[in-house]
Amino acid sequence: MSRIERTFNALKEKGEKALVGFVTAGDPNPEMSMELIRAMCRAGVDILELGIPFSDPTADGPLIQRSSSRALAANVSLDTVLEITARLRNETDVPIILFSYYNPIHAFGTEKFYGKAQAAGADGVLVVDLPPEESDEMTGCWNGGTFCLIRLIAPTTPQPRMKMIAGEAGGFLYMVSKTGVTGSAGLDVSQAQVNIEHLKKITSLPICVGFGVSTAADVSALAAVADGVVIGSAFEKLIEENLEDSDLVTVMEEKVREFKSATRVSR
Repeated sequence: MSRIERTFNALKEKGEKALVGFVTAGDPNPEMSMELIRAMCRAGVDILELGIPFSDPTADGPLIQRSSSRALAANVSLDTVLEITARLRNETDVPIILFSYYNPIHAFGTEKFYGKAQAAGADGVLVVDLPPEESDEMTGCWNGGTFCLIRLIAPTTPQPRMKMIAGEAGGFLYMVSKTGVTGSAGLDVSQAQVNIEHLKKITSLPICVGFGVSTAADVSALAAVADGVVIGSAFEKLIEENLEDSDLVTVMEEKVREFKSATRVSR
């Protein structure tokens, strides 16, 4: 059984939903990034998404774009992200998903990436701009282990395509709550709930919802119907607004605890 599956099973037993926390690895620099991620784990993040910095993150809004720029300015590369992953794996059993665009993986080498990501202790990868029809180029060298390709489903995805994507996915499904980029305003919780219910009819995989989730109230409302809630831009906003604050790590820990509390639902 994979770490991801064990995590969702344990949360179900406790009457909780998963808090999936995204940060760009290496933002604002590798050592501070490690401290922030450790704080997130201490405070209750159930699954980590570590963003691989990229110069053209087209699906991301300004906050995550700037976080990538800060990490790149600190010379963070895919190798650096894998080193961070390996250090974390020596300290925590929290599942780690690498979040990337395809260009960095393709340039690194897909087979090399697969081997090094597994060796570092990553549990899967989410590739924002790799459609299912093209993903064999990356997954063709995979050996059928527990390393997962996390698939995205958009609110505009028709049901037959949802079924096709879900049938090829592993770990969990990432339901995008709305059209647009990460961090943009206009989260429609009621519509997201409808989309989740539709997806639940065609898959038994856990469903995590993200994009535009910024408050504990958002988390609570989505946790009522989803298996997990993904938060990224809100964490990157916190980092950006507190770059010069010596208490940044404590601020991050408190924010994670607030969001995690909102994932606890009645049995």
